[in-house]
Amino acid sequence: MKEGKIEFGHFGIGEKEALFERALSLVRELKQQSSSDTFSWALTGGSTPAAFYRYCVENGKLDSSLIDRTIWTTSDERCVPLDSEESNFGNADRQLLRPLNVLVDNKFPWSTELPPFEAAERYERNWSARVGEDCSYDMCFLGMGDDCHTASIFPKSPLIMDSSNRLFAAVEVPEKGWRLTITPAGLEKAKRIVVMALGSNKAAALKEIVLGSYDPQNKPIQLLKNSAEKVWWLVDEAAARELSI
Repeated sequence: MKEGKIEFGHFGIGEKEALFERALSLVRELKQQSSSDTFSWALTGGSTPAAFYRYCVENGKLDSSLIDRTIWTTSDERCVPLDSEESNFGNADRQLLRPLNVLVDNKFPWSTELPPFEAAERYERNWSARVGEDCSYDMCFLGMGDDCHTASIFPKSPLIMDSSNRLFAAVEVPEKGWRLTITPAGLEKAKRIVVMALGSNKAAALKEIVLGSYDPQNKPIQLLKNSAEKVWWLVDEAAARELSI
């Protein structure tokens, strides 16, 4: 796998399985560095995470010491029941956590049965009680949309200019409804961030993010520039085809 560094973070370019292995090595490395008995890992949604979950389960890639000492959550969520196929946590639970026999007490879903603002407030309150005040995630997995959004921070989102320093929020996304998400402030407080982008459909967005002008209002994932030292972009050759890294 080819690795390098740019202003938006560390880059790894390679085949899908090599990228999955690199992601796992970053998780293990961070876990080993932690002095805490618990470790928090925020998963994400989409087709790439589904392939990653399948790879981990089928190949036994997560050992019991990591599984049992991790608090599992998702970096954002749709306001749907957890048994919905649109639920990020629901899919993570069905495809990864249940097959790994993760304890119920170690699962930390968003309270999607509540109204959005109440759900976000409960999540942040309970998260603070579980991991400590003003703490985000140890490991935060993110995806990247064709429109350069990440988590549920979409172009022109009010969260981009939010000065409240809240770590989590409810936000209404035009034509997509209400979402629950980590905020830019929350991303800055994460200890490590991994963005995985696979496929040629990500190439144009990735080129615009890396080689285009800095414009987080329209390309929200560029906010990760503020945390470049702890960000890893893991992309395949198809997604990176328009880059010269």
